[in-house]
Parts: sequence; C-alpha cells; structure tokens
Amino acid sequence: MSPSPLEQRLAALLEKRRAQSKLRSLKSSPPGSVDFSSNDFLSLSTNTKFQEDYLTTLNENRRPLGSTGSRLLDGNSDYAENLEREIANFHGAETGLLTNSGFDANVSIFTFIPRMGDVVVYDELIHASVHDGLKQCRAKNRIPFKHNDVGDLRRILEQIDSTSTHRTVFVAVETVYSMDGDLAPLTEIVQLMESMFPNNTAHLIVDEAHATGIYGPNGSGRVCELGLEKRVSIRLHTFGKALASNGAVILCSPVIRLYLINYARPLIYTTFMSYPNLVAIRTSYTWLRTGKANILAANLYNLIDHLYTQLHTLSVLASEATDAVGVPLATLPTTCPESPIFALLSPHPRALASHCQAAGFIVRPVVPPTVPEGTERVRVCLHSGNTVEQIDSFVACVKAWIMKESKKPSQQDEGQLLAKI
Repeated sequence: MSPSPLEQRLAALLEKRRAQSKLRSLKSSPPGSVDFSSNDFLSLSTNTKFQEDYLTTLNENRRPLGSTGSRLLDGNSDYAENLEREIANFHGAETGLLTNSGFDANVSIFTFIPRMGDVVVYDELIHASVHDGLKQCRAKNRIPFKHNDVGDLRRILEQIDSTSTHRTVFVAVETVYSMDGDLAPLTEIVQLMESMFPNNTAHLIVDEAHATGIYGPNGSGRVCELGLEKRVSIRLHTFGKALASNGAVILCSPVIRLYLINYARPLIYTTFMSYPNLVAIRTSYTWLRTGKANILAANLYNLIDHLYTQLHTLSVLASEATDAVGVPLATLPTTCPESPIFALLSPHPRALASHCQAAGFIVRPVVPPTVPEGTERVRVCLHSGNTVEQIDSFVACVKAWIMKESKKPSQQDEGQLLAKI
C-alpha cells in the first residue's frame, strides 16, 4: 500500500532532519557499558541496599498497585498527602504538591499562575518544559535574560514598573543547569529582586531538578544550602535524577498549592503516580533524611575533582589539535565544575561520542537546538557508582580520539598532495 499524503509529508520532514544530522532515535545501552551519561547522580538506581530498602517498604503495607485515577477523583491517598508533608518539611517549605513529572510541574506553574499583564523573566537557558508552559501562558510579557547574568537581569527589571500592585513579576531560574553544569547566582538574584520590588510583587521560581540529592544539608538542594527557603516563592524538586524514581514536587504556599489543584490541567486530567512509585520516592527521602546518601555524594565530588584533574592533563593536546579547517577538536573545561556535569565542546560531537561508545562508555552528543549553535558538545555526567579506573580509561579514550583525528591530513595538506601527484 502506498504511503498516505500525511505519511509522505511526515517522511519529508524526517528526511530533512536526517539530512541536517538532527534525526533523533531511541537508544538502549549495551550490557557492560560504563554510564557517563544518565542523571543517576547518586547511583541509587543500581544500589543493592537501596533496592532492598525499597522492597521492604513496599511489602510493609500492601495497597492497590495502581492509583486508579487522577488525584481529584480516585488517585489521591493519605499515603500521598503524608509524603507531601514529609518532603515539604525536609526542604523547609510550607507545603508541597506531588506531580507526575518535572515537565508537568513546570507546565502547570507557568501556564496557569501568571495572568494577563504579569511579566515573566527567565534565564535564556531555562529548561524546555518552562518554554512549553510559557507558550500557553496568559502573560504576554515573557523576557529572557543572559544566562546567569545578574547585571542583565537588573537591566530588564529596571524597565518594569516596581510600584504597580496590579502586576506580578516572576523570575525563573534553575539552580544547576543540565548542559553546562553551572550554578545560578541565587543569593544575588534574590537580593536584587528584594531591593527592586520591596512591595512583594516579584516572585522567584527555582527549578532544583539537577540539585536535588547532591547539594545542601542531606541533599535538600541549593535553596536550603544558601538559607533562602523563605525568600523563594516556588521550588521544584524532581525525583527522576539523583533519587532513582520519577515524578516531582512543587514547594509553595498553601494558597498556591490549592490554586494549582483547581487550575493545573496536567494535574487535574492525569492519572496520578502509582503506589510503588510513591514508595520509591519515600525510600529515597528516607536515605536523604537519615544521611545514608551523604557518603555517596561525598564520593561523587571526589570523582568530579579526579575527572577534572585528568582532563586538565589533556588541555594542551586538545588546544593544539585541530580538524581539517583549523578548528580545535575539543575544548575541555578550564575550571573544575561545581556539579557532576562536564561539557566537552567539539565541532564533531557525534564522532567523539561514537568513538567513546565503541569503547564501552555511554556518553551522548548534544547539538542545536538543544544547545546554542557553536556550543556543540559531548555531555559527560558522573555518578557516585563510577570508579577512578573508569574515569582514567575514559580520559584515555578521549585522548586517543584527539590524537587520531589530529593526524588526519588537513584540506591544505590534501591539496598539496594532489598537486604532487
């Protein structure tokens, strides 16, 4: 049967993406590969003791496995509400609202809370889920500021009438950015907003997705680490990264929580998380609250220092080795990251990633539009379960690729060679 007009149209779009080397596909990791890609920062997903604690908790109180409906119908439970209170107390927040994912949480926050006439100012590298929420947002004034640039944020805020009580200003940032692994200057942002909007008409919304579990007291996040709990209006913590589960919690005031329950469509019309999922979340927070995860986080930071030290030994080689058009093959971090995320910039991220994957290391190339043009990279993410030996082998693998690629004849060399023939 011949393709329908719809399939022909979709196939043409896919072929265009393939021609641009931007076609996405689902991938699975070969058995025995070394994980330098996932967000499983504390390696809890493969921690045998964590798995045992989870199964023990799951079996302590037999409940229906499925939630059976949305929270407003049949999906709610005393277990979920108690868990929300426990998580909110852990993070020093008034209340919490569980959601099925961080994506759902951000879409709910940014689609339904800002109203007509409000202003949303956001870091230009904010997560895609925030952008999706803003596309449906009633507030038409949506302004990006330069990444982590407090001066540029000040410039934008100065253009907003700070005396108006009919307009609310929202500023949206992440604490740890997933592509570069850098940290937001939270304290400076809070101080700036408080000085410019003393009438409490500006609210900071902070996404702690990549900070949960590895920053702050017992992994409570950067906001807690900096003592800003009462100066941030809304926080988002996700469970699918360091906490080996899935879902998220929105930390906020009781009024905002009740408002979202009434207006956030991703919450209202989605079947809620299952009981086994809630047990996994509670198990991860038990590990955080009791300090069990602290030793994992400490080991992770030792590995971060080691990877940076090893990559630093390649810095001269990487800066001198260029491709056929004279562009450096790789640009390595010049300072030690404050997170487990390393960006190995390269004009040939797919080639570098394929070389590493063939050697048994799971890393992924990241290209536009996920990152800006000219910042293509191989994203490397460390985990507590990685070893020094694995890191050393990975760095040796990167070195081998740089040396191999740098020995290829340049276009000028090839021209000279052809002229001699």
